[in-house]
Amino acid sequence: MARYVFITGGVVSSLGKGLASAALGALLQARGYKVRLRKLDPYLNVDPGTMSPYQHGECFVTDDGAETDLDLGHYERFTGRPANQSDNITTGRIYSDILAKERRGDYLGATVQVIPHVTNAIKEFVLDGNDDYDFVLMEIGGTVGDIEGLPFFESIRQLGNDLPKGGAIYLHLSYMPYIAAAGELKTKPTQHSVKELRSIGIQPDILLVRADREIPLEERRKLALFCNVRPEAVIQALDAKSIYDVPMAYHREGLDQQVLDAFGIDPAPKPQMQVWEDISRRLHNPEGEVSVAIVGKYTVLKDAYKSLMEALVHGGLANGVRVNLKWIDSSDLENDQPEDHLSDVDAILVPGGFGERGSEGKIVAATYAREHKIPYFGICFGMQMAVLDAARNLAGIADATSSELDEKNTSKNHVVGLMTEWLKGNQLEKREAAGDLGGTMRLGAYPHPLKEGSHIAEIYGSNEVSERHRHRYEVNIDYKDRLEEAGLVFSGMSPDGLLPETVEYPRDEHPWFIGVQYHPELKSRPFEPHPLFASFIAAAKEQSRLV
Repeated sequence: MARYVFITGGVVSSLGKGLASAALGALLQARGYKVRLRKLDPYLNVDPGTMSPYQHGECFVTDDGAETDLDLGHYERFTGRPANQSDNITTGRIYSDILAKERRGDYLGATVQVIPHVTNAIKEFVLDGNDDYDFVLMEIGGTVGDIEGLPFFESIRQLGNDLPKGGAIYLHLSYMPYIAAAGELKTKPTQHSVKELRSIGIQPDILLVRADREIPLEERRKLALFCNVRPEAVIQALDAKSIYDVPMAYHREGLDQQVLDAFGIDPAPKPQMQVWEDISRRLHNPEGEVSVAIVGKYTVLKDAYKSLMEALVHGGLANGVRVNLKWIDSSDLENDQPEDHLSDVDAILVPGGFGERGSEGKIVAATYAREHKIPYFGICFGMQMAVLDAARNLAGIADATSSELDEKNTSKNHVVGLMTEWLKGNQLEKREAAGDLGGTMRLGAYPHPLKEGSHIAEIYGSNEVSERHRHRYEVNIDYKDRLEEAGLVFSGMSPDGLLPETVEYPRDEHPWFIGVQYHPELKSRPFEPHPLFASFIAAAKEQSRLV
């Protein structure tokens, strides 16, 4: 029987519930348990697919094509278990399903209400498909007291009674601010947060308290007294130098032991923490460092590139180096000389993105990397911009562009265009330019062959790979021959040969220049770095020696 840990947050947002959930999942795995992590999001969007990265950070994509909250990326990176469509649900999807049932008459004329129809739907989601797991960690998005989160809090309150005795506990993540003028850490915000939680019928079993400095024992006792929690179950969660230090830090504070104690599991299996000890050791004792420029359009909000940033860290771990990131707004390259921004870096990465703003700057970055023999990694939109550089500057197609960037059709050469149909397995998927935006991209994992003897096949050590996609535009296959004559190699194609998946320049012409239409960063782990990122950072390391 699965045991449930409901994880809530209070006082302020962005405390790191997703990271705390992922770290706890890793700790329970280290004790030999099978763990599933899931997320309940209170916002009304059906999924985060149409939300701006400035609003919600990165949109994480699963193998089965779900566009989900970025916290699912933390879950995967810390546990290695691939998330799926059923690991994340929003208020929007709950209401969408309920309204569809109401229209069909499934409720037999009943008045459809938040209680019991919405709460029952949430509970069904929470309980579904957990038979094979020892622990299910369920994170509730937002903070206690948010009006949009009330149905979720009511649902997990009910589940505390519905499940067998000892089948669920509540972990509340809170914040303890330091008031410099008083020279004190203050417990009152956490007290009020727990009071709000208790007012809706939920008594936390464990308090995980974020702070920027050591919490005195007396303050922890005070929290235990006023929040009705055992003193040993008040766990301090201090700021860490790296997110990969968090599992070890929480283990030292006794978080995993307190969870097992709350369930009455005694004796508890001993944890095997060697993996996390090794990661922490290599992270803080690098043999050198490299500088990588990320040329993007969402550089103001780093969470827009969360998985990308972590994959580069993993690449550094694989090569024993610290990766220093230089964030460059691609719009700046449209107005300045590229060497003003790129001459001091060891490698250049152009990530995914949507829309015209900054696109010319990304093409400039690809041109600069090609001409100056600097390692270049183009991901999704970054691959497309590298193709446009080749089309304009090598193949002589001066007006080469993407239909995404040329809404008025001023160019005759749409080297990149909107996909209208593609194969997903044996099923033909079709899209229209004027159709809905939500969930209409090429999403999820697609297998494809790689050209034998290509650089990318050598990196993977295989001629067949499967990677996750999230894109609406594709390199136009009609230009393939002309681009290859100019020197750009199409080293990976979809199984039907119609959709370009990877491009590169031969290694005798460029040390490392690869573009991929998919998002390899989504499958990288600290204990298993993605081979493309490991190879890219190895090339940056070599470049740093040459400079």
